[in-house]
This record gives sequence, C-alpha cells and structure tokens, in this order.
Amino acid sequence: MINYIIRRTLLIIPTLLGISLLVFSIMAAAPGGVGPNLLGQGGDMRAEERAAMERYINERFGLDQPIPVQYGRWLNNISPIGFRVDENRQPLGFGFKTPDLGTSFSKNRPVTELIAEALPVTLLMNGLSVPIVFILSIVMGVYTAKHRGKALDTGIGTANLALWSIPTIWMGVVLIGVLASDEYLNLFPTSGLESLRADRWTFLPTQTADGWQHGYLLDRAWHLVLPIFCLSYTGFAFYTKLTRSSVLENLQADYARTARAKGATEHTVLWRHVLRNSLLPLITVAASILPGMLVGSVIVESIFSIDGMGRLAVQAVQLRDREVVLAITLIASLLSLVAYLIVDVCYAVADPRVSFE
Repeated sequence: MINYIIRRTLLIIPTLLGISLLVFSIMAAAPGGVGPNLLGQGGDMRAEERAAMERYINERFGLDQPIPVQYGRWLNNISPIGFRVDENRQPLGFGFKTPDLGTSFSKNRPVTELIAEALPVTLLMNGLSVPIVFILSIVMGVYTAKHRGKALDTGIGTANLALWSIPTIWMGVVLIGVLASDEYLNLFPTSGLESLRADRWTFLPTQTADGWQHGYLLDRAWHLVLPIFCLSYTGFAFYTKLTRSSVLENLQADYARTARAKGATEHTVLWRHVLRNSLLPLITVAASILPGMLVGSVIVESIFSIDGMGRLAVQAVQLRDREVVLAITLIASLLSLVAYLIVDVCYAVADPRVSFE
C-alpha cells in the first residue's frame, strides 16, 4: 500500500501539468483573448486611447509574449522552485521562492486574496452540508432497506424521487418567495451570510439594554439554513437510494446468511457486516465531493448572493480572467487527485479483499 501511495503521489505532478496546459491553451485560443475583454470595460475610448490602453495591458500582463512563454512564466510563478525576480522584475537567480498565483486581470487584486475571501465561505457551507447528507442518508438508507416494501419505505422512496427531480434553482426561488418574503412567512433572510449590524454584536446571544440580541453565531446559523438545505436535499435523495440499493444487495449475500446461521442477531448482521461492504459505492461517489465543494455550489451562491468560490469561478470565466481560472482549476484538480487517492485507501480499509500491491 505504501508503494502504491508513493506512485500515485508522484503521478500528481505530471497530471496537474497536463490539466493546466489544457486549460491555458483553451483560454489562449478563445476568440478575443484576455486583452480585448479588458478593453471592452473601458467604455467609449478614442482610437489612440484604446491603443495606449492595449499596449499597457499587454506589457503589464505579458499578453504580447508567445503562448509558450506565457505558460512558462505562469508555471515559474506558481512553482516553489524557479527563477526569482525582485520588485522591479529583475532576475535574482534560480532557487526556492514563494509561489505566486498572480494578479486578477479584472479586479487588479492578488488571486490569493480573492481565494482567501471566497474559500472559507464555500468550505463553511459544504462542511456543514456534507456530514448532514451522509449521516442522514446512511441511516435512512439502512432503515428503508431493512423495512423493504413497507409503507414507510415506499413513502420515503417517493419523497426522495420528488426531491431529486426538483431543480436547485427552482427550490431556492420558492424558499425565498415563501419562507423569506415579507408577503408570506418572512422567517429567514433572503441573501448573504450575516446581517448588516452583525459586526457590532457579541458572538453568543445576550441580553442588552436595547433588548434581546441573538448574537453573531446565531445570526450566521439563521442565514445558513436555506442555503444548506438547497445544497443538501438532492444529495440526500441520491445517497439514500444508493445506500438502500447497496444494503439490499448485501443482505442477500452469502456472508450475511452465514452470519445469521452462526447465531448473529439481525442488528449485528446489518450494522457490523452488511453496512461495511455497502459503503463501497458511497466511497466511490464521495471522490467527487471534495473538488465539488469549490465550485459545485455556484447556483446556491448566486441565488442567495453569497460570495463563494462558485461565484468567483463563474465571474472569472465570464470575464476571461485567466489567472483566477487557472488558480481555481489548479486547486480543484489537486483536490480531485487527492480525493481519488483517499478513496483508494478507503477501499482497502472498508474491504480487506482489496489490495493494490
């Protein structure tokens, strides 16, 4: 297993190079390129002003260089080992340096700052959504498999099918219109992750001279209810059906009948033997969760006006902000490769018959 992990880890580097080269080439070959898109934001300019602006943009971002030179420069910037330069772009030699993801073309800010602002928001929402989805799905899937064919199993299966069929964008609009609208229940906020005055509040709920103050923590949880529900309900429906199917298949396996013949209780057979082997399909599907956490919540973030990684990625693609797109692609690709490696290790942990030697 150790040799396999080392081999897979070493393969991450050439895979990332191939992915980044492909994305870089696609953006370079896109009609118009990056420079004209930035010039389009300048409004009506005279011909000499537009030409001067184009020269400035090309010189500043190196867009007048050949594509291989631009890609090599980007690789040198993100690499911890490469050619170093000072503040005036003068060479300092080859050696260790601090990786740099570059500067956003459209916002004129370091990409690391943009990601540092958006990433915690997306991780917070998905970090709450994923455990809820998996815990409820496993429990509900096992329960429905155990009571197969009964009224509750049929009702839960029908409800899961209905949830899976509802588009997230439609569900978000309905929740805002019914639960957050002033015309109806007005139970939850319509957008954002905190109230306008939240920075003046204490962290925990408290009683003040002006009355009851629910605090920053409760206010953030209150804002997260609707977005997390929109992030979770389709995954809950899918993983519940997947768990149920896997558990039903393993309940009829030879090892389950053998355990019953040896006197094991049905509870022991179900939760100690059957569930362990039933987790393999869930582990396979879980490989896409880690990278999907970055940009997979773009619809929810757009509906509820939340500035996360999803909105950042979509805006970067729309504006052809190459540095931001490449940075997000690099991070998502790295998480994908690491997730698949973790899944392979989990296979061996869940099923001793799996071996990668």
